[in-house]
Order: sequence, then C-alpha cells, then structure tokens
Amino acid sequence: MPPLVPFLFFFFFFFIPSSMAAPYPFSISYHIDCGGLINSTDPFATTWLSDRFYTGGTTGIVSEPLIFHHPQEKNLRFFPLSSGKKNCYIIPNLPSGRYYFRTFTVYDNYDGRSHPPSFDASIEGTLVFSWRSPWNEDLARHGAYSDLFAFITDGEADFCFYSLSTDSPVIGSFQLVQVDPLSYNSTAIGENFILVNYGRITCGSEQWGPGFSNDTDVFGRSWQSDLDFIIPTLKQSVKVLSTTNSVSGTDQQPNYFPMKLYQKAVTGGRGVLEYELGVDAKLDYLIWLHFAEIDSSVKKAGQRVFDVFINGNNATRIDIFAKVGSFGAYSWSYTVKNLSSLTLTVKLVGVVGSPLLSGLENYALVPRDLSTAPEQVSAMRALKESLRVPGRMGWNGDPCAPTNWDAWEGITCRPNKNATALVIFQIDLGSQGLKGYISDKIILLTNLVSLNLSSNSLGGTIPPGLGESSLTRLDLSNNELTGSIPDSLASPNLQLVLLNDNLLDGRVPEEIYSIGVHGGAIDSCCQKEQVSEAEILNAPGNGESTRQGIITFQSSQLSYAAKNRKQRDF
Repeated sequence: MPPLVPFLFFFFFFFIPSSMAAPYPFSISYHIDCGGLINSTDPFATTWLSDRFYTGGTTGIVSEPLIFHHPQEKNLRFFPLSSGKKNCYIIPNLPSGRYYFRTFTVYDNYDGRSHPPSFDASIEGTLVFSWRSPWNEDLARHGAYSDLFAFITDGEADFCFYSLSTDSPVIGSFQLVQVDPLSYNSTAIGENFILVNYGRITCGSEQWGPGFSNDTDVFGRSWQSDLDFIIPTLKQSVKVLSTTNSVSGTDQQPNYFPMKLYQKAVTGGRGVLEYELGVDAKLDYLIWLHFAEIDSSVKKAGQRVFDVFINGNNATRIDIFAKVGSFGAYSWSYTVKNLSSLTLTVKLVGVVGSPLLSGLENYALVPRDLSTAPEQVSAMRALKESLRVPGRMGWNGDPCAPTNWDAWEGITCRPNKNATALVIFQIDLGSQGLKGYISDKIILLTNLVSLNLSSNSLGGTIPPGLGESSLTRLDLSNNELTGSIPDSLASPNLQLVLLNDNLLDGRVPEEIYSIGVHGGAIDSCCQKEQVSEAEILNAPGNGESTRQGIITFQSSQLSYAAKNRKQRDF
C-alpha cells in the first residue's frame, strides 16, 4: 500500500463529546492538548487535558501564537531522535469498540529551522498518515486536522510516530471519542479496515460542527463546505435550498447523522451536480451520500428522480420522496474498488427534475496491518521494564507493527504460521548497557529462535523454562547473572549456548552433559578433571547424541557452547 496523504482541513475546529446528551449511549472521550502544561477550556466549553499518555518527546510552542485562536493549537509535542525512532500516544483502559480519532498537526516553524519534518503516523499499528517535506505554505504555517474511524480490541489506543532521516515528528492535539460499533456498515465491512477521511462535505452550508460552530455532531465530525469541490463550470448554476423544519430520521443509531446536515441542500440548475475529490490510487473507498427532500413543491414520488455516477459508472437511481417522503433523511453508500486514479468524481444527473444533494462523505478503506500477538506484546513490555531498555531505542507501541517499518530496535519479527499475527523471532541486544534482569515472561515468546543479551550488566537469575520452546541460540555471556542453570537449557532444540563470565553457581544439570561430546572437559577451581568421551556418552540421555561441544565450570562461572554438526544458518 502506498503512503497515505491525509484529507486535510485548513480550519481550526474540534468537538465536544463531553456534552453528548441522551440517548447517545457512549461516553468515553479524550481531548489532549499536546505540549499543553495545564487543562484549559475552549469557547465551546470543551475541556482540553494537559499533555499525557506520551512515550517521549519534548514540548514546543508555535512561532506565531497569535494566528491560532485556541490554546490547544498553539502548543505541540515533537519527538527528536534522542527519544527513539518510534514514539506514541497510548491511551489505556478502553473497552473494545469503534473509535473516532482526530489529530491536529502543526509546524509553524516552532524550531526556527524553516524545515517542516517528514514522518509517518499509525493508528493501532497501521500506517494511516504520511507527512513529507516540504509542506505547502498554508499547511506549514496553519496546520491541519485529519480524522478516521478504527476499532480497538486490545484495551488501548496506540497513535504512533516514525521519524524519517533526522526529522522530528510533531503533533498539536489528539482527540478520541467512542462511537457506535455498527456505524458506517461495519457489519459488512468488518473490523479489519480503518476508515480514513478523504472528504466530509456539507452542501449549501459553511463549515460547521463541534468546535467550529455551536452545531453539534455526537461523533465529533466536522463538515466542510462543498464550494471547493464542485466542478468549477457548474458553480454558477448551483442553487441552495434551506429549511428550518425538522427532518425525520436524523440523530439515530448507528450513524447519528445530525439534523443540520439535511436542513440545507443544493440542486443543479442545469440538471447536473458534480464533485471531484482528491484520493490515493490502489485503495478502496467508501462513499456516503446524504439526501432530504426539503423542497415543499415536491409532493409525490417521481417528481425528482436522478442517477448517481461514481467515476463514470451509473451506480444507482434515486427518488428521495419514494424512499422517505418529504422532510425525511435518506443516506446511500457505495464502495469503489481498487481505484486507479488520483481523483474520484461523484456526478448526479437529473432524470426528472434537478438532482439534489445534502452531504457527501468519502473514506479510504485502509486494511489493518498485522499486529503482534497479545501474549507476546505482554512479554515484550515486561522485558522492556525488566531490562531497563533506554528510551533512545524507541521501544514504544506495537513491537512489530506496522510491517512496513522496522520492529523495535534489536527485534526481528515474522508472521505466525497462520499469518494472523506477528511474533518475535530474534532478540539481539548485546552491548546495549542494560542493567536490569530478564523477566520470567520471556517464556511467552514461544517463537523466539535466537536471544542475545551478552555484554550487559544484567543481574538476577536465568528464568526457568527458558529454552523449552523454539530457542536454538542463546548468548547470556558477560553479565552478572546469579543462581543455578535451569534444566530447561538441556533442551534438545538448543544448538548454541553461551553463559560464560557470569556469577552462576550450583550444579550443572546432568542432562546438559548430553549436549557435549568428544573432548568435553570440566574445570573446577584449581584442579582440572578430564572426562572421557565414554563417560560423556554414557551420561543420562546421551545414547543418541550427535553433538559436539566444550563445557567449562570454574568457581562460580560457567561457559558452555554446543553446536550441532548439521546446524543450519540463522
């Protein structure tokens, strides 16, 4: 999938989920002022939380604060390379369901370098936004909003940033609101797509919505005027209709489309309405069209009938009155498959009378990337804490996703056998200055083949059970590990084990001798005892041994290396 360019709103607006009134059944919402030091309240009574839930970075202030109308637009958080290549906002303790994300991205030369950064951003481990320098002048100075819908199933929302070159990703604000899980045809589409906004248009109105006007939308959607999207040759012939009457069928589950959307509309004076939207190629798009017959002169079915063409294809014929009568809301959706161009056209052509349109939405259907298996995420986070992994290594968010970015530094991932999740395949953290210990949860990494934690300052014991699964190569040498050697290291899977230069004590498990043959030796303090090949071959479990190695045990240190003669490359 090519990098995505978000649909950008060059306006300053936000939403008020905290003011949602019954019967709307969802109450979870967050409004985070990235870089903000204190809570604040905007003119629409929305409370913005001081900056929180971030994994790293530094606060900043735009260079021209007076051109921004609200406090949350003047602050930002940026993520220099010293914070690692990957940083995130991670909101915890969320029930599973569908959520609406909105971000405000701003640069405004906060660093005095006149160089807007290049970076990528992901939601729930899927790349959704790509920012590339140079930004256009308006975007660089004023910033822009982007939004999308995504499912959360792991109890937390992960919004992550990936540095390109030496650039520092930036974010001005981050908003999250729970929405109806059945919204936007989710039953048919499934949970494995993220809906990225590429155009949400209100026809015949100015920009409106929570934070931009006093009109509310319980999902937090803001609706942009259609003027910039109408084909220029048709603008003069477009007629605006408006009503103050109530429109039935609005603000209802699962989409909760607001009544204001249907109280204005446009008709085509030449019998045609046509809109053009910018998109990215090779993606599918979900289009929603909104209608309400608010012309009281239309009193029966058949008086206004028109065809809808999507990219030149005649997709449907609409008779609003026949569907819902007068002053009733009607919505219709359509999916464009594998779009090959950079524009998407929506054209309404009158069959009887002029076509009418109240609103239009266009969402890219971005397939969710594979994510790391939950139990392995838990294990890796436990390791991050126990090993005291420094922030410069960027161990934030999903350890393996997105797949088009590198995994956590020092980590190699692969899909599992069913290609349903990502799993940890190798860990290489030698000589990283680690000073913690090895968490017992490492045994949850059941697909781990190679583990290198050598030449650090790790203490504690070797976790029992390490080596019982898929592990074939283990290097824990040159640390400060204590305690005994677990029996699990006698696993027949292991082909290379290095434990020298530690503080290990106790007996060597008898089974471990079955790995060393031909010239095995035990060195105990001041007296070296040679062990014959026959004695080694006769050790418990050694009847079928085909391995060769050296065992050295001196004082409280143990060095053990064993190699299978037919060892494969890694």
